[in-house]
Parts: sequence; C-alpha cells; structure tokens
Amino acid sequence: MATDQTKHPQNADDFVHEVRVTWGHCDPAKIVYTPHVPAFALEAIDAWWEHHLADCGWYHLNVDRNTGTPFVHMSLDFSNPITPRHRLMCKVRPTKIGETSINFQVVGEQNETQCFSGSFVCVFVIADKHKKKMVPEDIRKMVVPLLIGGSTQTPRSKSACHG
Repeated sequence: MATDQTKHPQNADDFVHEVRVTWGHCDPAKIVYTPHVPAFALEAIDAWWEHHLADCGWYHLNVDRNTGTPFVHMSLDFSNPITPRHRLMCKVRPTKIGETSINFQVVGEQNETQCFSGSFVCVFVIADKHKKKMVPEDIRKMVVPLLIGGSTQTPRSKSACHG
C-alpha cells in the first residue's frame, strides 16, 4: 500500500492517516482507479487500530488475540476525484459500538477538499472459528470516549495486544 505516515489531527477528535497516492493507482482517466479507494480507507482504519491499541493492528488482533473484525458493510460516496497531485488525508472516527460490532466513518481529503466519505461496519469474531463474539471489554473502554460526540481524552491502551 502507499502509506507514508499518520499525522497529528487538526481537530482533536480526528485521527488522520496519510496515503501517498501514486501513478500506479490511476486508471486511463488519470484519476485513482475506484477499487483502490476502499483499500485506502481500510488501510486508514488499520492505522487507527494500531494507534489506539499501542501499535497493534488487525494482524495482532487476529494472531495474538484470536479476535477478527471482518467487514459486514461498506458504503462510499464520492465527491471529487483523487489524483497523485496531493497526499490523501484519511480521517477515521468510530461512530458506534454495539455488542458485537463497531462502525467507522472515513473521510478522504486532498488539498483540504473532500474526495470521499465512507461508512464501514465490522463485527467481532473468534478468528480461528469465525464465530461472532462480544466486543472485548478493553476495546470497548478505549472506543466509547472516541465516539463522535464523546470525549477525546482517552489514553492509548498499554496491553490491548495481549488482553
């Protein structure tokens, strides 16, 4: 993937993941080929997990904790084309946490112009059985204050990878 780094957000509520869009992501129209956009958004969500779970992303959740989070719903709305001209800044926010699921909003911007917004829903599963499970309590405690409209004063988890 074409990731550079994670940026400190302008708004304390936003986690922003920077994606370096390259010529190889483009189609003959010289804009990003549409299937790359969900991949950019999922990469940003994985970076969100890594940031909030002490450098433990999807790989660590699946392998070290036997906790999977497969997607059960994705929707994207496009507002402007994405090109290699500017970095793609993907803002990630959790919007809801249920008993067994979590919803994310991802907004992609280039040069302060919104290019897409998306809604993504994951369900928590026992990874090796692919059976639905409750949201782990340490993850729930970390996510609830970060929900849109919630407090932003949540420290990063120290033991989430192994909890």
